[in-house]
This record gives sequence, structure tokens and C-alpha cells, in this order.
Amino acid sequence: MLTFQAFPLGPLQTNAYVVVDAARTRAIVIDPGTADPALSRKVAGLQVEAILLTHAHFDHIGGVDELRAKWGCPVYLHPLERDWLTDPAKNGSARWSDVTAPVKSALPDYSLQDGQKLQLIGETFEVRHTPGHSPGSVSFVCGDLLFAGDALFRRSVGRTDLPGGHQDTLAKSIRSKLYPLPDDTIVLPGHGPSTTIGEEKRENPYVPALS
Repeated sequence: MLTFQAFPLGPLQTNAYVVVDAARTRAIVIDPGTADPALSRKVAGLQVEAILLTHAHFDHIGGVDELRAKWGCPVYLHPLERDWLTDPAKNGSARWSDVTAPVKSALPDYSLQDGQKLQLIGETFEVRHTPGHSPGSVSFVCGDLLFAGDALFRRSVGRTDLPGGHQDTLAKSIRSKLYPLPDDTIVLPGHGPSTTIGEEKRENPYVPALS
């Protein structure tokens, strides 16, 4: 059975996730927001097969290049945000100069598409395009785990007032791509504590489930 650990990183406490296979030999990293020693120690001695990015805001990509250089692992990102990795104006780091230096990274190695199934660490990670917080936002489903990025939080949702964000689009993404998952699916968001799909359908005031 795979295991995972969240690492809240950086000034915005972005959740980076290290997901490790049952044999404890392989791992993937989701949204490495900063280059962090604790995260590096967690993957030391493991084969890091990939870095998966839910989207390319600066607080989710700051540690990409260090991990990629150390472990030689490819980076996956939706093509609508491909050039955000190289552009501080697009990834938001230029806008938030009070909390971060400009963030730049090399371009991703692979593009993500809605419905794509990635075979990594002996597991299947299904890609669901969930725009609204940003145009290229995706969520990853693996068994009963949902890595939701900044789409869905515990009793909240990602902000939609940044460039490329759209409130109605985000609500549609959540209702059409996330709420159909089983109620006991564990939601692992980009910020804050975990929740479940069932709890959010019942309690989320921003995107109530349609009857």
C-alpha cells in the first residue's frame, strides 16, 4: 500500500506531497513549493519517478529545479501553464515580491491532459483538468486519494481573483470532476487540512452539491 506525507512549505504554507510506493523504493513529489531539506530527506535513497504539478503558481513550483537536478526526474504540467514556469509575471512571484523573490524554473518535460492515466510507482494517477483557480489547474486521483491542488479545500475553494481565474469555471470543475468521486475519497488540498468529498458536498459553502 502506498503512503504519503504532506510538507507545508514556504510563506504560504503550500502542501507538497511525497507519495511512496508499497515497497518503499520509489516516490513521486506533488507541488514542491520550495527547496526544503525535510522534503529532500524524505526522498533520499528513493527513486523519484516524477514531479507532478497541479498548477504553476510560484508557491507550488519553487522547489522544482532542485529536485529535478538531484534526482533527474521529469516534470509534468498542463500545457496551458507551460510557460508559467519560466515567467515570474505569469506564475505570480513578480506580483508577490513582498513574500518571494522571482521564481523561475525550466520548462516541464511532459504535458498533462484531462483523463490521462499516469503509471507511476506502480499506481495509476488519473488526471482531471479542474480550471477556475488557474486555467491549467489539474487534480490527481489515485485510488481513494484526491490531490486537489488549489481547486478544493476543506470547506473552501481556491481563490479566483488572480489572472486566469474564474469563479463559475471553478464551481463547474468541482461539481463535474470532483464531486462525482466516492464520498469517502480523501481530499488532499494545496493548502490546509485534508477533508473528504462527502464532507465537502455537505458542508462547503462556496460550492454546495446540486440536488
